[in-house]
Amino acid sequence: MTLSVEAKAQIVGKYRQSDGDTGSPQVQVALLTARIDYLTQHMKANKKDKHSRRGLMALVSRRRRLLDYLKGKNAEAYLGLIQDLGLRR
Repeated sequence: MTLSVEAKAQIVGKYRQSDGDTGSPQVQVALLTARIDYLTQHMKANKKDKHSRRGLMALVSRRRRLLDYLKGKNAEAYLGLIQDLGLRR
C-alpha cells in the first residue's frame, strides 16, 4: 500500500519551498522516507518477501542519492532535513 493522499499532502506541505513545490529534494526525501518506513514495517512482518526487499533497497538508494545531491547544493538544508526526519547521517 502506498501513502494516502492526505498523508502525502501533509508531507509536501511541511517540506515544500514554495507554493506548488512537489519536486524539491527536501520533499522527495521526505516522501521516500515515509515509503521506506512503511516498507520496513512490512519487511519485519514478512521476512521472506524478497521482491519487496529489492524495492526497499532501491528506495533507500534513491534517497541516499538525493541526500548527497542536497548536501552538495545546500549543506544547511541537508543538516536540517536529516535532523528533522531522524536520519542518522
